[in-house]
Amino acid sequence: MKWLNLLMSIIQMKYSCVYRNYLTAIMIFIGISGCFSVLFGAWFAHAGANLPNEVQSRLANALQYQFFHTIALLTVAIWLQVLMSKRHAAKVINLLYLSASFFIAGILFFSGVLYIKTFFDFTVIGKIVPFGGISFALGWLCISWAGINSTLCTLNTDQDRL
Repeated sequence: MKWLNLLMSIIQMKYSCVYRNYLTAIMIFIGISGCFSVLFGAWFAHAGANLPNEVQSRLANALQYQFFHTIALLTVAIWLQVLMSKRHAAKVINLLYLSASFFIAGILFFSGVLYIKTFFDFTVIGKIVPFGGISFALGWLCISWAGINSTLCTLNTDQDRL
């Protein structure tokens, strides 16, 4: 029985290390995406005024979705930091990592593709944009599911104490 507990501890340490590395990568992505949002927003506010209305609308959408989902991603990363030390939160942590992955994919496939389509006149790539939108939606659903599971974990933990 002791060897099984030891094995479980080793597996948990390995996953903990993987989770922390992925969280670091998420934080780096958040920093780059946030920086790009601010710098691109400043450029768009000044130089973007000369662009045609259709292009301005497309770029404004891309920038807005990128910025909001970068903030959402930061919120998920903070929630992950809080939950990392809690054993009963494994399912919630997995859902939050999945949510973060969907948000990153959404930023790349929605906003990134709209930027590429606009600036490089590469219209064929525009067919990927719906996958970015679906990724955003799935990311939000994962957060919802994580919230439900977080509440259920809390209820189960409270019942265990009684």
